[in-house]
Amino acid sequence: MILPPIVMLPGMMLDERVYAEQVRKLSPFTRVIIGNITSAPTIQDLAEDVLHAAPPQFAMAGLSMGGIVALEIWRRAPQRVTHLALIDTTPYADRPERQEIRFEQIAAVDAGNLRQVLTQSMKPLYLARKNRESADLLNQILEMGIDLGPDVFRRQSMALAHRADSTATIATIDCPSLVLCGREDALCPVEFHRTMADAIPRADLVILAECGHLAVMEEPNAVASALDHLLRRPA
Repeated sequence: MILPPIVMLPGMMLDERVYAEQVRKLSPFTRVIIGNITSAPTIQDLAEDVLHAAPPQFAMAGLSMGGIVALEIWRRAPQRVTHLALIDTTPYADRPERQEIRFEQIAAVDAGNLRQVLTQSMKPLYLARKNRESADLLNQILEMGIDLGPDVFRRQSMALAHRADSTATIATIDCPSLVLCGREDALCPVEFHRTMADAIPRADLVILAECGHLAVMEEPNAVASALDHLLRRPA
């Protein structure tokens, strides 16, 4: 069976390393492309960047911010997307109070405190309770953020703060889909994913126990298996 190429979009301040295990498991069967969502300060422009670099038709997986960009890509070019995976993400626009937090974080990063913001304000929220003291996981997450740097933090924060609501878009998704999250996701809770799965006619819902916002790193084998199953569904 020939599987479609898959474009995988990382989350905020994460890079291709976040998908390391999924790339390893899927690469023998299909072409895996890591999309770039670091280069522009709007979700619309990021979607256009990904579309410009992607094959004519492709499957797509988006984690967190990557899922938000994936929804914008679907809105712009649904005919190009064969399969869609939305992982630990949200269809909703930023709330005003969340925007204020983002602007405060941008100010702190502009003052030279990227490491502090990543360590204290963001990364601990990413993991399930059992993983929050994992030095290996925390160091990997922090390393990706530090390597991407303050300019990417600023652009991605602004893109998220001003993103459009995508709840109306969800109901238009008619390709085979996967909606997956950790049961302990504190940033994009389970109810967000149930709402999305209920609205997408061909969606499978997968909820991983003892798993937080970074399912792709916390339960990498389970996510790889779910993506493999998705890609084998007839388009």
